[in-house]
Amino acid sequence: MKNLKKQNIIQLLIALIIILLINYISSNKYFRLDLTADKRYTLSQATCNVLDSLDDIIYIEIYLDGEMPIGFKRMQKSIAELMEEFRIVAENNVQFSFVNPSESTDISKRNAIYRDLYQRGLNPTNVKDRNDDGAMVEKILFPGAILIYNDKETSINLLVNNPGLSAEVNLNNSIQALEYEFVDAIRKITTKKRKKIAFIEGQKELNEFETGDITRALNEYYDIDRVTIKEYLNILNPYDAIIVAGPKEAYTEKSKFIIDQYIMNGGKVLWFLETANVSMDSLASNNGNTIALFNDVNLSDQLFKYGVRINPNVIEDIQCAVIPVNTALAGNQAKFSPAPWLYFPLLSAQNRNPITKNLNMIKAEFPSTIDIVGKSRDIKKQVILTSSMGSRLKNLPLLISLNQIREKPNPKSFNSPNNPVAVLLEGKFESVFTNRPIQRIVQDQKFEFKSQSVSTKMIVVSDADIIKNKVKQKADGVFLSPLGYDRYTKQTFGNKKFVMNAVHYLVDESGILNMRSREFKLRLLNKERIKKEKSKWQFINVVLPVILILLFGIFFSYRRKRKYTH
Repeated sequence: MKNLKKQNIIQLLIALIIILLINYISSNKYFRLDLTADKRYTLSQATCNVLDSLDDIIYIEIYLDGEMPIGFKRMQKSIAELMEEFRIVAENNVQFSFVNPSESTDISKRNAIYRDLYQRGLNPTNVKDRNDDGAMVEKILFPGAILIYNDKETSINLLVNNPGLSAEVNLNNSIQALEYEFVDAIRKITTKKRKKIAFIEGQKELNEFETGDITRALNEYYDIDRVTIKEYLNILNPYDAIIVAGPKEAYTEKSKFIIDQYIMNGGKVLWFLETANVSMDSLASNNGNTIALFNDVNLSDQLFKYGVRINPNVIEDIQCAVIPVNTALAGNQAKFSPAPWLYFPLLSAQNRNPITKNLNMIKAEFPSTIDIVGKSRDIKKQVILTSSMGSRLKNLPLLISLNQIREKPNPKSFNSPNNPVAVLLEGKFESVFTNRPIQRIVQDQKFEFKSQSVSTKMIVVSDADIIKNKVKQKADGVFLSPLGYDRYTKQTFGNKKFVMNAVHYLVDESGILNMRSREFKLRLLNKERIKKEKSKWQFINVVLPVILILLFGIFFSYRRKRKYTH
């Protein structure tokens, strides 16, 4: 008996020691298993690297609290879970709070808060929801966050709002992008050593006003310069990437050589090239007619060597933007109405690539097709922007007339679908100047020629209007429209996001942009099946359990009587 008692005491002590040890380990070592198929609760290594590098506290105010529709509640829960993960990895250098901007009952105070949030960069959205009485009411939400780090502040809008998708899909896409959006914002305000980007000048490229909005956006991440490449062969060496935006004059062989050798040394290039030279101003002032001419800037041989060819044509697309057209009768006061303009395609983004995943459609103006050429195994080529299924091609030169708006397009004639407009090239490129005399170009400058590049990247886009914002001269100065904003439909297309993602992809080596490739499966209920099988599932979930319990009670009572009745 003594031995049994002693054995029981030893077993109890061992159990207590094991419990205390488990508690100690669990309180000092964070451990979690993510059993979801799409790993939605696992932070990427790029995220962990950014959070580990924080040397001070970053405060995050999330303006998504209070009474909201169920979809936004789900989004709020996902953000809270993500913030807890951030806080654990960053060792409390991430502090967050949820704020309800509509909490005040004073209308003037509430409107003042709304104005402040809008001025700080958060976009409101109107949603419909039921109040406590069951009535449908409209609410204003600010699904976004403001991050504060030392003396810096930045805002992020967390709601993806693609008009072509349902509310459920947009919310799911927003939840998919949460990790990327927050980590991208943290990187933006905590980076100390910024990379350098150059816009190329000297060949009548888009000027600083026409690229003003995207320059302002890029300047939040990078140091931006404008560089004229005429004389010095190494002038591009300090830059991590360059942007060639819509040249109208031909490049000299020396300018081409400078860009070529920049690429051979690992430089990245974002090409926005206009093959069709068309003036919308001349279209409006010349009885509604103009001619689209071929814009030869002497880059065809260079791009061909790298693996692409931009064709001398124009894409017409049934999926297109609108332009204002005077619909008033002759002699009457002008009356402008929006009309579809086939030469302004709305390009589809390929979701396989992190640059374009879940982007809104991108507005283009007179784009051309791009052919992928060459069979080099050293270069990986991927189409990232295309026209729609309902598109066709017109060769240059081409007469453009506003009278086409009055013609009803025949869908059967739009028989050239999914034409490439943007192509991503990655790998080792061969110099276009291999086996060419270069003494006259180099002259007396010290320069080491390279015939093949190290591994690098470039993106070729056949329309410079994708990066061009509208410019309006006013008495008090120059007004720049936001890139991608259409004042006729009040819609913002995905142009700015596309360019930003393209630059990030070219220069960022941390892999943060790859988080945009993550995909969470949207498991929605079948509404038609719910309606059709409503009574069946109500019976299974409500009535059947009660029947089973009653049957079990009757059976148990009967069995007990049989057992104990003699």
